[in-house]
Amino acid sequence: MAAIPPVCDFGWQAIDAVLPGVDGKSHSIFSHAGPNGLVVAFICNHCPYVKAAISRIVRDANDLKPEGIGFVAINSNDADAYPDDSFDNMKLFARTNGFTFPYLHDERQTVARAYGAVCTPDFFGLNSDLTLQYRGRLDAARRDAGPPGLRRDLFEAMKQIARTGDGPLDQIASIGCSIKWKDAA
Repeated sequence: MAAIPPVCDFGWQAIDAVLPGVDGKSHSIFSHAGPNGLVVAFICNHCPYVKAAISRIVRDANDLKPEGIGFVAINSNDADAYPDDSFDNMKLFARTNGFTFPYLHDERQTVARAYGAVCTPDFFGLNSDLTLQYRGRLDAARRDAGPPGLRRDLFEAMKQIARTGDGPLDQIASIGCSIKWKDAA
């Protein structure tokens, strides 16, 4: 079932954490910020929304580097209930899709809860002060490829944030599969 995150809470101070990456190293989220900001993307391996958009996510992460924007992806799904989202499958997903950014495992789901992540994909665009300035969609294509020349909402918003420190006032929420939470038993 599709989930839609809330609108951007401008100025919310992002939270750092150290998580294991598919490269075998531990990563501080904030250590991947560029001089002009950071995108923290909650994704997973099995969601059809993520699978449809992953090449565009990788493209935008690469295209944001020259703008001084870093990028990190986090998988917080319950891998026991959804084995496709296991750490080993995260390694395969990152390799298959040519990730050039850290793909981190939030096994205890503490980071997803701290950020208020709702779905995959869920994008948090932070400025150079690491405060939230964008909580919107990648683009309008959702689960489709999209026509050539499709507006790149995340990319354009992050370019604005890189230049001004502020995100656009008008943002359209992302949509995707709900985060697969562990039972609170």
